[in-house]
Amino acid sequence: MGLFDQVTGMMGGGESGKFKVVLEWINQQGGIQAILEQFRQKGFGEVVSSWLSGARNQSVSPEQVQEVLGTPAISGLAEKLGIDVTSASQLLSEQFPKIVDALSPGGEVKHDDEDLLTKGFHLLRDKFFR
Repeated sequence: MGLFDQVTGMMGGGESGKFKVVLEWINQQGGIQAILEQFRQKGFGEVVSSWLSGARNQSVSPEQVQEVLGTPAISGLAEKLGIDVTSASQLLSEQFPKIVDALSPGGEVKHDDEDLLTKGFHLLRDKFFR
């Protein structure tokens, strides 16, 4: 087991594989900024703002996630995770706000050359190995 697996396992109760798949999937969708823009375009700008701010994250339902991101995209994630589309939508509705919140400590997701998987690793390393 690699360091990333160990750290994400500590964070998610052994769900490091799911965490890595979700981060890779986000990258394949154009990155976190692209997904946030999709939410904004579908009328969820206030929700996105809550994820980026230090305030309490507003929630989204699995149905809203599916409406924003589309069934084909979520089906791809579901297939990679070995779960159905409904379960994948549920997973995203629970985890995406947390991921955005964690990757935007200053209220915005930085644009740089680092991919999301690397950012996730650095975030977890800094949290657990200071």
